[in-house]
This record gives sequence, structure tokens and C-alpha cells, in this order.
Amino acid sequence: MAKEEGGAAERTLDAPPPETESIVWSEDKGRFETPDGEAFLQYRLLDGHGGGGAPAAAVMDMVHTYVPRSKRGQGLAARLCDAAFAHARGRGMRAVPTCSYISLLTLCHPNLAAILLIQG
Repeated sequence: MAKEEGGAAERTLDAPPPETESIVWSEDKGRFETPDGEAFLQYRLLDGHGGGGAPAAAVMDMVHTYVPRSKRGQGLAARLCDAAFAHARGRGMRAVPTCSYISLLTLCHPNLAAILLIQG
């Protein structure tokens, strides 16, 4: 699913369609981004919310997405979200959609409900 590109802190995620840019996980920056870094999804990791003495998984707080005007209309924001949710799911993490765009996106994709952690 992920392959190393440029060191341990950056990994290119497989994401179709092939004619568009790939999404890069920049762990050291806390974001998923296009290779040029212009479009991105910013996240922060929070302590897990477990109970019963069991260790809790980390929580990915998805705080912001940005796509510059020149790259809009290509589905990049959705692809950034897909990469972030796949990353969280693959590592057993929960997700908090703090970003308004991501929050709206989750309403259209009920399959994401299993990893969402909605704080009330």
C-alpha cells in the first residue's frame, strides 16, 4: 500500500487515477500532500480514548485541508481525505474530522463511521 520515497518520513500512497498526482505522507510535517506540497491535509495525533485498562489507539485529528485555486476541481481534497482515512484505518486509529470539509465528507460516506470519534 505504501512505499518509501525520499526517506522514512515520506511515503507515497497508492491512489488512483494514475493520471493525477500521487499523495505523499509527510509524517514529520503531520500532513498528507501532493508531491509539490501545495495541496495538503493537516492532522495532529492525540492520545487515545480507551477504557477498561486496555491501551487505546492514537486518534488522528484531521484539522485542515487546502487546495490552491490552480489545482481545484481535480478531486485532490477527496484524495487527500482518502489517503488520511486509509492511513488511520490501517493503523487501527480513530479519526476526528475537525476540518469542515472533512466533516461534511464523512456524512456522505457512512462506511467511515466505524473509525470516527465524535467528541461531544
